Amino acid sequence: MEKNKSTKKSSKTSKKKKIKEKDFIDVLKMFAPGTSIRTALNDLLRARMGALIVADNGNLEKIVEKGFRINSKFSPQRLVELAKMDGAIILSGDLKKILHANTLLSPSSSISTKETGTRHKAADRTSKQAQTLVVAVSERKNKITLYYKDTSYELDESSEIIRRATETLQTLERQKEIFNDVLDNLNALELKRIVTINDVSSVLQRLEIIKRISGIIKRYLAELGKEGMVINMGLKEAIKNIDKEEKMLLKDYFSSNPSFASKLLSRMDFDFLLEPMNISRMLFEELHDKPISPKGKRILNKTNLLERHITSLIKKFKRLDKVLLASDEELLEVLGNEGLVTFFKEEIYNLREKIRMGKKI
Repeated sequence: MEKNKSTKKSSKTSKKKKIKEKDFIDVLKMFAPGTSIRTALNDLLRARMGALIVADNGNLEKIVEKGFRINSKFSPQRLVELAKMDGAIILSGDLKKILHANTLLSPSSSISTKETGTRHKAADRTSKQAQTLVVAVSERKNKITLYYKDTSYELDESSEIIRRATETLQTLERQKEIFNDVLDNLNALELKRIVTINDVSSVLQRLEIIKRISGIIKRYLAELGKEGMVINMGLKEAIKNIDKEEKMLLKDYFSSNPSFASKLLSRMDFDFLLEPMNISRMLFEELHDKPISPKGKRILNKTNLLERHITSLIKKFKRLDKVLLASDEELLEVLGNEGLVTFFKEEIYNLREKIRMGKKI
């Protein structure tokens, strides 16, 4: 019962985390280079002007003392002109209309904030209290900071974002090479029937690291908009088939609850994740060198066997090692005719040869 409660709690936490991250990436996309709001913010920086901009989500009544009613279509020029006045500028939730200018923000002072300046304190507290988007432009530090609910993020120049994204992509590509090596090793070990928990943990470790690095790049891409096209192409190539391999791997080794294993991995601290033995302890609750056998669906799907034949083999033998050790008579009972038994054995032989020769499967 306790384990079920823990699983449900973990599932809810992980789901909330994913929704929160997706929400913030959607916010970043609104400020990509070339958008009207980003043009206005860049103009404010060039003019060495400060500003406080709030998106109205319907929760501002107790926080905002409205100044002048504007209610006009958004344009960079209008926003820059209105920023010359004191107070905050209120935009519509989609940032397409300017609703008010010269307004006073009065969020609760009891809301904790790490900010020091008056403008940034007001921005942080307003975003937390109203659960909305607030932008603070600092004329002194010449920077733009987004506050969205409980998250703050400093926008950089496109050139700096591209530099960081390129470096991160190179790191991702190196991790993908390591992942390919440990996966090739696991493929060979599965067919030799000598897999240990540590072998599986090493692959899962690299999968999770790749997912986290790709998440960082996706943030950069959201902020870059069309300027991130080349980096986006590199990202897609680097993570191609990653989700499929992870899904099949988890089903093979955690058939009773693959989603729980995935969520447990996603919640691990990065430093904790860097040690494969931590993964074996948390996921398998066993010694890292203990032998283990997968169900076999992942490796069998790398052959030309039909899906229904793979399913029948796994249903009958339960584990890959038993499939590989099955006699001709046992295989015939499952596959139905001798031709299919011969075909199966040829496919396994070809798979072993490809792995031995270092070919990708």
